[in-house]
Amino acid sequence: MNPFAASKFLLRGLAMWAVLGGLAASASPFLPADDSQVLERLRAKPFDPATHELHELRARLAVAPTNPVVACQFARQCIELSRSEANPRYLGRAQGALAPWWDAPMPPVEVLLLRATIKQSQHDFTNALTDLAAVLKRDPANAQAWLTKATVLTVIGDYAGARLACRPLGQLTTGLVALTATVSVTALDGQAATSADLLNRALQGDPQAGAADRLWALTVLGEIATRRGQPAAAEHYFKSALALGLHDPYLLGAYADLLLDRGRNAEVVALLGNESTADALLLRLTLAEAALVPPPASYPAHVASLQARFEAGHLRGDFVHQREEARFTLELLHEPAAALRLAQANWQVQREPADVQVLLAAAGAADDAAAAQPALAFMHQHHLEDVQLERLASQITLAREP
Repeated sequence: MNPFAASKFLLRGLAMWAVLGGLAASASPFLPADDSQVLERLRAKPFDPATHELHELRARLAVAPTNPVVACQFARQCIELSRSEANPRYLGRAQGALAPWWDAPMPPVEVLLLRATIKQSQHDFTNALTDLAAVLKRDPANAQAWLTKATVLTVIGDYAGARLACRPLGQLTTGLVALTATVSVTALDGQAATSADLLNRALQGDPQAGAADRLWALTVLGEIATRRGQPAAAEHYFKSALALGLHDPYLLGAYADLLLDRGRNAEVVALLGNESTADALLLRLTLAEAALVPPPASYPAHVASLQARFEAGHLRGDFVHQREEARFTLELLHEPAAALRLAQANWQVQREPADVQVLLAAAGAADDAAAAQPALAFMHQHHLEDVQLERLASQITLAREP
């Protein structure tokens, strides 16, 4: 399910997955050979009304730090910027704004909802669901709370619970948003073809839908087509979403994965050349760079940057990016045993198709079929349709045969 795509709705901050030989496990800083070497390109950003508004809200919050209305406005803006800029620092600012109520058992409903959203982004799914339950008890018609609950339950693999959370959305929000949320779940639970057909017809039948709602629906359709082994259709959907002109890191990651799988690495570099802030996008960029001959000059710096980021996360006790680190360790550092440990730890927290993939890939590379069993059982339980996962599962099954 696309993290934050549906119009005013703020969904999960989640969702992504690299190739190098002989790199030492060291986070030593990379020193360029000369001063003209380009290490990173930042996205050009002229005067931004959202940033200006954030500065104004910060000034108001400094005057009245315990005003819940101002605090929630500031936190909401930070969460949205965290999504659009793929910059987790904004989440810290959002949490700081909510500090007066962060540990309160019964804060205002809007504070509870934003607190749940931040906890979700921190992969604190249990406490996020607790806060969402408190919101819905006090405000059963809160569409955002139902949508966020459906998202969290989908991420942890509770598809039955996610479908139940989607039901009220039909009465609380637009038809396209409600259907996209539902299809995001049912397409993972044995109904991929039917779900894609329903969503595609709904999208075609709603030409007046907002750009953000269309982007979310198109991204979901692209993901379904990718999993079903329909790369041409997937590319059509992803390109249609990109043409809407909205900056969406989740969409960029999904399209980059499709290009990587097709060996179109130069296109990934062009797509993500200015997207190195987000770990998940930097990982995909570095994977593509590694596959080019020769790799571009920025490649060693990007590998070192990823390794330093993961090690810094360990020092902070932050393990949000275990999926990405597992893929980095497997595909860039070529350390399957270490990658498998990371993938197994990640599996205890979240169970999206990407989590299934990295666990199967690491187990296969480590020649540990037993470690793959939880992912294989999950695929069987939910009739998960994904050609890449089926290929990995077949390889593990063949390896076990005498």
